[in-house]
Amino acid sequence: MIELKSRPAQSTAAEGGPVLTAAQRRALRDALAGKPLALCFGSGVDSTAMIVALHEAGIRPDVITFADTGGEKPETLAHVDKMKRVLRGWAWPLIDVCKKVPKETTGYTDLYGNCMANETLPSLAFGMKSCSIKWKGGPQDQFLKGAKSGPGARPAHPLWVDTQAAGLRIVKLIGYDCGKADLKRSSSVKKADADFDYSYPLQLIGWTRGDCVQAITSALGVDMVPIKSACFFCPASKQWELYWLAAHHPELMEQALVLERNALTGRHSRFDEVEFGATWEDMVRNADSFPSSNTTVGLGRSFAWNQWARVNEVVDEDFKVDRSKRYRFIAIADAMRSSDNALDARTVRRP
Repeated sequence: MIELKSRPAQSTAAEGGPVLTAAQRRALRDALAGKPLALCFGSGVDSTAMIVALHEAGIRPDVITFADTGGEKPETLAHVDKMKRVLRGWAWPLIDVCKKVPKETTGYTDLYGNCMANETLPSLAFGMKSCSIKWKGGPQDQFLKGAKSGPGARPAHPLWVDTQAAGLRIVKLIGYDCGKADLKRSSSVKKADADFDYSYPLQLIGWTRGDCVQAITSALGVDMVPIKSACFFCPASKQWELYWLAAHHPELMEQALVLERNALTGRHSRFDEVEFGATWEDMVRNADSFPSSNTTVGLGRSFAWNQWARVNEVVDEDFKVDRSKRYRFIAIADAMRSSDNALDARTVRRP
C-alpha cells in the first residue's frame, strides 16, 4: 500500500499568516489524504496557489510535473526554477519537466516548429484543444505511465508501477479555480478515465483567481506571483497581453506574427479570398479589420495579430515591433487588464 508522504500542516504565518480556514484544510484532507497524488503544475497562478494550499493542509504530492511546449514565456520557465527552490526547502518532490519528443523526421522539436512546418495555427485558433493534449497532457501522462517504443520511450514512473501493483489509482491534481471559465472547464471533463482520477483542489476550497493571487502573496511573497502561463503565440491571448508581449518580448511577438503569416498564406490556409474580396495579405496591410465571419483569420481567431499590430502602431511597415514605444505598450496593457490579474503587483514603470 502506498502511504501519503504528509506531515502536520505548516502555517505560513511567518510570511503573512495562514491562507486556509480550518474548514478548507479539512476539505482538502478529506478528499486527498492517503491517496497517491500527481500534481500537474502549469507554472501559473492557479497551480502555484494549489501548491500553497496543499502545503498548508499538510498534503504532499508524490510527483509534480510541468509540460514544456517549447513556446513558454521566459518568465514562466523562470517561475518553475523559483518554485523548485521553494519545494526543496519544504522537502517536497521537485518539479519534473516533461517534453514531447517528436520523431527526428519531423524536423521540429516543439509546438512552434510543429505549426511552422505544417503551415498552420495552433488548434485552439480553430476551437480545438489538440495542441494542449499533444504537447502538455500527453508528455505528462507518458512521464507517469512510460512508453515502450518511439522517440519518447521511457520506463514507467515508480508511482505508476507501485499503484498498479497495489490496485490503486493515481489522482491527478488540476489547478482549476472557481472562476466562471474554470468551473465550465471542470464540469465538461470526466472525473476519471481509464488511467487516472482527477481532483480540483482550488474548487474544493472555493478559491477564485483573486484568492489565488492573495494566497501566493501571503505565503510566498508578491515576487512569487507568476504571470499567466501560456505559449507566447496562444490564440486565447487577450489584447492587453499582446501589448505586454510587444513591450517585454518584442522578438517573441515578431515570431508569433511570422507564424500567423506562414499559416494564413500557406498551403493549409483556411482563409477564403472570395469571402472577403481580397487576399489575407491585402486585408492585413490595407484594411482596418476583417469583415464578420466564421472563418478563423488569425491567431486572434476573429482578428489577425499582424493586422492588429499594424492598426495599433505596434509594428512598422515591415512588421517589426517598435521598441521605442515599450513604455506606451506597458501603460496600455496596465489600463486594459483586470484588477485580479497575476501581473497586478509587478507593473514596470518608466524610469
